Amino acid sequence: MSQEKVITRIAPSPTGHLHIGTARTALFNYLFAKKHGGTFIVRSEDTDKARSTKEFEAEILAGLEWLGLESDAFFRQSDRTDIYRNFLETIIDNDTAYISKEESKNEPGKTVEVVRLRNPNKVVTFMDEVRGDISFDTTELGDLVIARSLTDPLYHFTVVVDDHIAGVTHVIRGEDHISNTPRQILIQEAIGASRPKYAHLPLILAPDKSKLSKRHGAVSLTEYQKDGFLKEAIVNYLGLLGWNPGTDEEVFSLSELAERFDLQQIQKGGAVFDMQKFTWFNREHLKRMNDAAFIETAYEWLPEEARARAEAGAILSRMLPVLRERISMLGEITKEVTDGELTFAFTEPSPSTELLKWKKDTEVSAALPRLLKVIELIEANCSEYPTPAEGKAVLWNYVEEVGRGEVLWPLRVALTGKERSPDPFSALSILGTAESIKRIKKACDTIKSA
Repeated sequence: MSQEKVITRIAPSPTGHLHIGTARTALFNYLFAKKHGGTFIVRSEDTDKARSTKEFEAEILAGLEWLGLESDAFFRQSDRTDIYRNFLETIIDNDTAYISKEESKNEPGKTVEVVRLRNPNKVVTFMDEVRGDISFDTTELGDLVIARSLTDPLYHFTVVVDDHIAGVTHVIRGEDHISNTPRQILIQEAIGASRPKYAHLPLILAPDKSKLSKRHGAVSLTEYQKDGFLKEAIVNYLGLLGWNPGTDEEVFSLSELAERFDLQQIQKGGAVFDMQKFTWFNREHLKRMNDAAFIETAYEWLPEEARARAEAGAILSRMLPVLRERISMLGEITKEVTDGELTFAFTEPSPSTELLKWKKDTEVSAALPRLLKVIELIEANCSEYPTPAEGKAVLWNYVEEVGRGEVLWPLRVALTGKERSPDPFSALSILGTAESIKRIKKACDTIKSA
């Protein structure tokens, strides 16, 4: 007997941005389908005409595609009104449902017709792949309203019909949908649909175990993209929010997650969203990038005014060790180059005499002979673009002779214009000998004119 083909789905409502919770649910559905050679469906639940927009739908679809969660099929509920109507008419005809005339909740005194499902008033038990058997007494639900009219079906009804038609075998969704399940099972039985298997995922919680919100770092996927999170890191972190591989391994690619994913390893307790850990994953995936890919990606995050210099001087290649050491998110490149510790690589500084003066010196003029000696040593011994090790080897004997702060402080300030920046040897390597000498001479002129 052949095993049934696995079919999963994600059904976002295009009434807002794609957030972490929806992205994780999509990922788990994708992973399970791929693990079993199945089908992953994306369904736009856009029947809320007042709030649904094409812009949100486009953003959600683009976000899923960017993450690598490509669907095998896509459709919109708004295109299926006739299908829902046919199912409604069928169950009304066989008296499983009925049209009820009731007073409008929105307009008191006005009578409206709704469609209600006849509730058999029984205990419904279903097997949850995460939590085991769950039972509900449906008596308290009464006869369920499943449509405002024959052309305006409600959420529970459309979900069941869509899953039935698509042949969805596994419904993997957040645990906040557990209470929806008995209602949907009653509708399944009414229309003659098979019951899928259910797996309800733990909620994503803040570090203090409260509901996750923006103040804890929960923002839309586009915000994480703007901050410079890699899609690989987002997928990796979301994959471990509520699931674990059963080992201490943490860093996975999308394909590696799909290979290892198992519903039985989904945890029951809430999954804590830790922004610090999330950033750690991004740093780990940046480390995985080869140098060429890292440089190409970093270039895209440079401010427009810095790109010409980056291209002309291949400066990013020389900055690579510093960038790899400092950057956890790609957005930090933009910030560092715009107004951070790496502005010196793209903008020539004009340090003041006050900043050039070493704290132990009484006058800034004490720095002048030391900087002139540094120029002499660099000119005589350094290659065009010395490595940090080469620059250190050229200057270190002099540094030890005169004093580290006495030499390295004014040199750092001359090269970078900042009291906090990469060390002078890294700055020399990034700028190159000619540019470095030019900047040191400029600092000397500033000191002479003081």
